[in-house]
Amino acid sequence: QVQLAESGGGSVQAGGSLRLSCAASRFTSGPYCMGWFRQSPGKEREGIANIDNDGHSRYADSVKGRFTISKDDAENTLWLQMNNLEPEDTAIYYCAAHDFSSTVPICTLISPDFTDWGQGTQVTVSS
Repeated sequence: QVQLAESGGGSVQAGGSLRLSCAASRFTSGPYCMGWFRQSPGKEREGIANIDNDGHSRYADSVKGRFTISKDDAENTLWLQMNNLEPEDTAIYYCAAHDFSSTVPICTLISPDFTDWGQGTQVTVSS
């Protein structure tokens, strides 16, 4: 079990930037996956970025080229750098984590695969 807490959300103008942080109680020494998700009113929760224990990352097409996921294992911290923000990026952003298993052997952007979640932080982008 991992306790997660997001911070860094806020309100920005279109074209601006924000950097979100996720403080974790621990990172496992074995294979693991950390991810960022977001949810807007009336929409399903969307996986936007993930990173595994080796530092390999992937992104949803909606944020590719604008967002960057990174981590610091020693500090048990996950970040999401968001550049060139658009009004469509307005959502509650969540960090999440899971250990790999025989049923989930790879790092995905599918929310049911993740077992540990933060409470979320609001990001609002105005035009």
